[in-house]
Order: sequence, then C-alpha cells, then structure tokens
Amino acid sequence: MLIRPWKYEDILRISEIEKECFPKEPWSFQMLASSFETEGFIGLIADDGGEIAGYGGITVAADTADIDNVAVCEPFRKCGVGASLLEGLCTAAKDRGAVKAFLEVRVSNVAAMSLYLKHGFKGAYARTRYYSDGEDCLVMVREL
Repeated sequence: MLIRPWKYEDILRISEIEKECFPKEPWSFQMLASSFETEGFIGLIADDGGEIAGYGGITVAADTADIDNVAVCEPFRKCGVGASLLEGLCTAAKDRGAVKAFLEVRVSNVAAMSLYLKHGFKGAYARTRYYSDGEDCLVMVREL
C-alpha cells in the first residue's frame, strides 16, 4: 500500500468514495476539487496497486491543522489503511509547522473515534446538533 499525494485525476474516484462513506453529508466533487486551490491543504491517497483504498485531507493554518476527512473503502477497512492515512496527515502537518491537529467526528461513528483514540487524539468538547440531521459531533485534538 502506497500513501501518496492526491492528484487532480483522483478526484472523481474520491468523490465516489466520499458518497459511499458519508452518505448523509458527502463533500461534492466541486468541494473536493477546490481543495487544490486552498492554501495549506494536504490530500493523501492510499493506493493499492492503482486502486484507491482510501483518502484523507488536512488543512494547516499557522500552528494548527484541521483534519477535513479520512475515508476508507469497505474492503480495506480494519487493515491499517485509515491509520496510515491519519499518521501521514499528521506528519505532513507537523512538517509544515503545526503543533496541534483537530478533527470533528459524529458521535455515532464509534469506529472512527476508536481509530482516533488509538492514535493519540483526545476528546476536547462536543458541538451539539452540529450536523444537518441534528447529530452532535465530538471535537478531538492531538499534540503533534
């Protein structure tokens, strides 16, 4: 499994995976494409012999970073792909001067929270009714 930067030609497949993984509120193709224009954005792909197994994005601003998304295709879950992407994003953010990384996760997404906890993230606070369906989110933080 190769962890590599996003390429523009990856966005169509990324947007399909986004819809599969986040059916309630997926990022659109345009939102994903515009990430290339965002200063401080880093996008990584988990490439399994030419097949995109997962992806993640993080935005660095000054000394903090916000993990925008991490998604792994169903057949590749529980194989370390999410962990590799998460660590790659955190390393890239640290290399750009970030000292803390933040993320938001649905309170119902136990698998994601478990991954984040295993990789040094801690709950910071909750945002009530954060998502459009009224679900709360947990904001998590990790020292880099």
